[in-house]
Formats: sequence, structure tokens, C-alpha cells
Amino acid sequence: MDSEELLAFLAAVGHAQRIRIISELASGQLYVSELARRLGVSRPLLYMHLERMEKAGLVVGRLELSDDGKALKYFELAPFDVRLNVDTIVAAVRQGRTGDNGQHSDKGTS
Repeated sequence: MDSEELLAFLAAVGHAQRIRIISELASGQLYVSELARRLGVSRPLLYMHLERMEKAGLVVGRLELSDDGKALKYFELAPFDVRLNVDTIVAAVRQGRTGDNGQHSDKGTS
């Protein structure tokens, strides 16, 4: 994991709603409307959080058709295991510098 991937991961889990999403999805996949009801949030807000989590590799989304022909967007957790300590951070920074002459990038740090 390089520094940009680490930052994306930390940003994705660094929000109370996204921690709640992980908790809900821990028991299995859910479609967006059901997940929004369980969390008490709007679907547009939920999609914003899920998009950020998907970009960081924490969740995977896919469309399925219900028996009555409705398209349902399901999300499930992607397997992840991150150990955060000084060694992890140092390794991420070193890996991020490989091939870029040690120059820092602001990409992905929002």
C-alpha cells in the first residue's frame, strides 16, 4: 500500500457514517434503499459515502434485477486488513516515492 492508498483508506473510514456503513455491511450485502433505511440517511447522501468507500476499495457495488424487473444496487464489504503503526506509514511513504524522485503528490489528499 502506497501513501495515496493509505490516505484514501484513512479518509474512507474516518467518518462516523462510513463506520456505521461498515458495521451494517459486516453481516452481508444490502441494497442501497435497505441500507439507507437502517442508517436513517437519504439515498443520495449514502451514495456519496459509498462512492468514496468504493474508490478506497472498502466496498463493492453491483446491480441486480429483482423478480419484478427493478434494478437494485447491492453493496458488500471488500475484504481488508490494515495494520496501522509507524512501520506501515513509513513503508507507505517509501512505496509512494518509488519512481517519482522523492517528490510529494497532493493527489488524493482531500
